[in-house]
Amino acid sequence: MHGEFKVPGGKLVVVDLEIVDNRIAGFRLAGDFFLEPDSALDAIDAAVNGLPGDTDALTIAKTIQQALPEGAILLGFTPEAVATAIRRALQRATTWRDYEWQLVHGEAERPVLQMALDQVLAEEVGAGRRKPTLRIWEWNQPAVVIGSFQSLKNEVDLDSAGKFGFDVVRRISGGGAMFMEAGSVITYSIYAPADLVQGMSFADSYAFLDEWVIEALKSLGIEATYQPLNDITSPTGKIGGAAQKRLGNGAVLHHVTMSYDMDGEKMVQVLRIGREKMSDKGTKSAAKRVDPLRSQTGLERSEIIERMEQTFAKLYGFTESTITAEERAKAERLVAEKFGTDDWLRRVP
Repeated sequence: MHGEFKVPGGKLVVVDLEIVDNRIAGFRLAGDFFLEPDSALDAIDAAVNGLPGDTDALTIAKTIQQALPEGAILLGFTPEAVATAIRRALQRATTWRDYEWQLVHGEAERPVLQMALDQVLAEEVGAGRRKPTLRIWEWNQPAVVIGSFQSLKNEVDLDSAGKFGFDVVRRISGGGAMFMEAGSVITYSIYAPADLVQGMSFADSYAFLDEWVIEALKSLGIEATYQPLNDITSPTGKIGGAAQKRLGNGAVLHHVTMSYDMDGEKMVQVLRIGREKMSDKGTKSAAKRVDPLRSQTGLERSEIIERMEQTFAKLYGFTESTITAEERAKAERLVAEKFGTDDWLRRVP
């Protein structure tokens, strides 16, 4: 059995193994990574050999970590990356090309419905009723989207939000607040089976799921990089941030908002961005943190989205799709029962 995993921003990890009496045998690790001392390679091979064939990725990574000699240095890869390659060799983890992807890029939707659609489409993928999907969002009104665990009053100045006409909604994923005006941001969601990120740490999965958009931005001349845990950035400033939710039915929801032409002064009036949150950002002005894609490319928002879609198609392929009537009906019910309710919005006051 043969498995490979390219670490996002790192090196290629390659494994070969056999299964004998339901245990891993003949395991060999290879790749273009750096590892010191040389004896660490033998230590990793020895640690993996003999493990049950159904060992989960977390246990594999922990076993490798414990077997490393004191002071071992791993550059370009991690024990988790080795575990992912092993799971792929055992065909319990997958790659992008193992799926038939769909693209949904439809009309503008109201913010609260966007929250419900994210949950519904992720659930549909997990249940096998929808193929893995990339969805590009469109907005028809300004909104602040707060993370699942954020305090409403600590994050949003509701008076200023009302003055500027911003809806305030809460999503199901964690992370920080998203300041969104129509035409000012580029937001996308990926709905995928959890097997796509099987064996990865959360940090690795964020970079892995956004590697394609980093390539798209670089093709436009932006020196884009991923800054753990969940930021897309460039030498001239932050571009966007990601959030993620693993669903119990075996799906992963991953979404990203990137600034295109943001009104930074308005943002700092609507969002309560405190000194503590900004203390590690190297700037006193929240408005200066966000360097819009428009200033870095000179392109229209639609042109950047087109390049993103072209890059995704080149790497993984897709067919165009739409939100079905049944999916929309489920989302509207969720708006009425959950996302549009005061109980959900103020679940963390």
